Amino acid sequence: MRRSILERLGPGGSIVLIRLRSLGDTVLTTPAIRMLRQDLPRGRIHVVIERRFAGVLEDHPDIDGLLAIESGATLPRKLGLLQRIRSLGAGLCWDLHGGSTSAWLTALSRAPYRAGYAHYRHGWAYNVRIPRAQEALRRAPQAAVHTAEHHAAGAIFLGARSPRDGRPIPPASLGAQASRRQRPYAVLHPTAASFTKQWAAANFRLTAEAIRSRYGLEPVFIAGPGEEAIFGELEGYACLGPLALGELKSLLAGAGLFVGNDSGPAHIAAAFRVPSVIVYGSSNSAVWRPWKAPHRVVETAWDCKPCPGDRCYAFDEPKCILSVEPSAVERAVDELLQPGPAA
Repeated sequence: MRRSILERLGPGGSIVLIRLRSLGDTVLTTPAIRMLRQDLPRGRIHVVIERRFAGVLEDHPDIDGLLAIESGATLPRKLGLLQRIRSLGAGLCWDLHGGSTSAWLTALSRAPYRAGYAHYRHGWAYNVRIPRAQEALRRAPQAAVHTAEHHAAGAIFLGARSPRDGRPIPPASLGAQASRRQRPYAVLHPTAASFTKQWAAANFRLTAEAIRSRYGLEPVFIAGPGEEAIFGELEGYACLGPLALGELKSLLAGAGLFVGNDSGPAHIAAAFRVPSVIVYGSSNSAVWRPWKAPHRVVETAWDCKPCPGDRCYAFDEPKCILSVEPSAVERAVDELLQPGPAA
């Protein structure tokens, strides 16, 4: 039987992972990173990441170091990063992003094994082609695969032990100290990357009122850079942002509940096992739901879902997100926070 790539690297092997963006995608690579660490306990794992997202992986117990680069970096900066990658002497460079920059960095890394997914458009950059996740996980060709499973399937292909070997795909994980606030609190995230994923601020206000009155959790609203204008619709509540990623992780790690749109903070909350209610519009909840954390998905059914989400392709407004009722979100919160009958 042929030895896997991880077996060829040996227990002290060195791996460079390239994951340039974005926030949620980065969090959902951590199950695969944990799998690599389990099989290379004495190895070295470094991650190449855009500087604006580096904070999400700081203090991660499975990562030996981060190589950060600015978004839109100049060619000299990229060449400097390439030299840093080469200095690590990695046996495996795995492109988890698939863009042109990550492909070139992988191709020129001098790693003996240069891996990328077979569907990436820059296939010339890789001498190890990772097949579709359905194949590695032995599922039907068109079966939905969660993003965390997608990367975990890549780790399995490279030689990590799999659920078939008695080792399940782990949950996402991050490193942070939980924030200590005077009162128990819930974090609500009312913004999203596109308007087809953003539930109305007025609905979040109603949900916040219900959470405060029913469960005594103080609502805390968050927003990212450039999104602070929404706080004008949320007067009377604590509003924080934009937060550094380390601060955001600490805030979410200490929360008793998270309610938000499909977004990066939702995946950070899930990595800390925070009970989460996520409102979905145009995106695919089967692929992007919280991974292995207590949660409820709230969405409405439409034949046009999922879609790219940059605009509404079926109507003059995104009925998928607009049709979600506050009462449905409140019921989902109740299901998570009210103890059920004894088993």
